[in-house]
Amino acid sequence: MAFSETGFPGLLVFEPTVFRDERGYFFESFNMKSFEQKGIQRNFVQDNQAFSSYGILRGLHFQLAPFAQAKLVRVIQGEVLDVVVDLRKGSPSFGKQFSILLSEENNKQLFVPRGFAHGYSVLSKTALFFYKCDNFYNKNAERGISYNDPALNIDWKLPADAIIISDKDKQNSLFADVENNFEFDAANPF
Repeated sequence: MAFSETGFPGLLVFEPTVFRDERGYFFESFNMKSFEQKGIQRNFVQDNQAFSSYGILRGLHFQLAPFAQAKLVRVIQGEVLDVVVDLRKGSPSFGKQFSILLSEENNKQLFVPRGFAHGYSVLSKTALFFYKCDNFYNKNAERGISYNDPALNIDWKLPADAIIISDKDKQNSLFADVENNFEFDAANPF
């Protein structure tokens, strides 16, 4: 499994080695030893899966510490634009966004450390999105940043009239106003 740096401390792209033949393909989507060799000591405790149609935009979501979640995200079917925003005060990438296309074709995965807001937009007819979390869902710790915050200026790769968001996400805060208790730890950015 190949690991690629993103320029954001702790935020990594994983590309599994895919073995293809006339029968189809096989790849190892997660191996704890590979993560530990990279310095990531996370115990994933919850797997989540979401099915969505074209134009659905989910995010930007996070949970406050101590309920924050690191995530390993991937697309099983379809294509999404995956977006994260660094919320860790003191990080060299604080307030900046990173985006990547994740699809069933490229098999890329994104490791999102605690202290990032996360969201995605569905670019294909449908998409099946899967992610591992290292902490359980906690409704009281849940927060969100508005997908169309002008300070972040995120290009979701969708026409504005095609975007479909939940009523809950319509209530999300601007980046400047959102409650945030994350501090960057250079010794352990994961």
